[in-house]
Amino acid sequence: MHSPEKESEMMEKILEQEIEYALGCTEPGAVALAAAKAREALGEAAETLTVRVSGNVLKNAMNVGIPGTDLKGIEIAAALGCVAGKSEYGLEVLKDARAEDVAEAQRMLREGRVRIELSSSPEKLYIEAVCRNEEKNAGVVIEKYHTNIASVCRGDEVLFRKKTEDGKSGGERQKVRLSLDEIWDFVQNTDCTRIPVLRKVEEINTRIAREGLRKEYGMGVGKHLYERMKKSGVMDFQTYIAACTAAAADARMAGCPLPVMAATGSGNQGITASVPVLAAAEWMRCGEEEKYRALALSELVTIHVKEYIGRLSALCGCAIAASIGSACGLTCLLGGKKENLEYAVKNMVADISGLICDGAKAGCALKIATSVSGAVQCAFLAAEGVEVPGHDGIVRPDVEETIRNLGNLGKEGMETTDHVILDMMLAGR
Repeated sequence: MHSPEKESEMMEKILEQEIEYALGCTEPGAVALAAAKAREALGEAAETLTVRVSGNVLKNAMNVGIPGTDLKGIEIAAALGCVAGKSEYGLEVLKDARAEDVAEAQRMLREGRVRIELSSSPEKLYIEAVCRNEEKNAGVVIEKYHTNIASVCRGDEVLFRKKTEDGKSGGERQKVRLSLDEIWDFVQNTDCTRIPVLRKVEEINTRIAREGLRKEYGMGVGKHLYERMKKSGVMDFQTYIAACTAAAADARMAGCPLPVMAATGSGNQGITASVPVLAAAEWMRCGEEEKYRALALSELVTIHVKEYIGRLSALCGCAIAASIGSACGLTCLLGGKKENLEYAVKNMVADISGLICDGAKAGCALKIATSVSGAVQCAFLAAEGVEVPGHDGIVRPDVEETIRNLGNLGKEGMETTDHVILDMMLAGR
């Protein structure tokens, strides 16, 4: 058993580890990162680029806008990373790309010098980028999470290979199994206003939400919901929160040049875990302490649920894991106690556990609006002491068993679903 000080330190470290800057969608961002690192290892401009990715990466990189361009997809992300990416920026790898770089990347695509292939790796998140010219080649592997560069090679020379504690290659982040009890104790006994990453989350994710409400991005789900609400003359709490969150996703999926603070490797998860709580706190005129306590709670519950679902899954992590987190944060703002959080989790699992992930795209804003509306509804019910019965479907009396069931559904129950979704997406290209 850790001391309270060690527990607090561990929780803050988890927040720092799992919340990070990202420019654009994280899967094409990771592809661009691998391509940039491979070109840097090559030491000169590449004549050709081959990228091999897992099905889940391909699924999430096929149809999203690339920041700084009016283009979509994994091919342009890979080419632009190869031409102008800077690996030291991590998931902001493309932030210095200029118009002439975009033109050069498009030329690589027109000339057939970029090849995208499906990898046979069993990893859900796997990217291998190989840059070549007449005499040299260099390759990079990213696996397990979006910025984990597991190996770098130039020809037959291994420049870098990450090792885990057991000596195997790969370098997975340290896994820490949380519990709702531990998360609740942390937010109740910690001054969350002093955690720097939470202030960054508020600043960065609020800004892109406002941008999405102001301009027309993608489908404009958030903007249209917000404007419809204003025209009706009835300002509605639930619609306002859903609109703000969807607006941020609209902007991000369309290639808005503003970064987000991603959570567990996903920008949309970072948005969905934070913007509902921040918008609700603004609406309710909550104090700083209340707001940041609820925000920390939402982020940590999201991280906890994702530990079971997996970083990439057939289940929509934004609509499920992050909205469960935001439901808990909203329940906290509404005055809920620990038992009310358990009700919120069970209510959400009963409500939205079947939402699939069919890739990152403009339509993600619709799923986010739906799941955030559900989070508000479930939080209201939970705050009133209403919970789904303990043996209702995959829900169990114990909240942790309920979360484990959700994880098993995503990892084992929907394994075939994941392959079917990808086949349908590839067939429609």
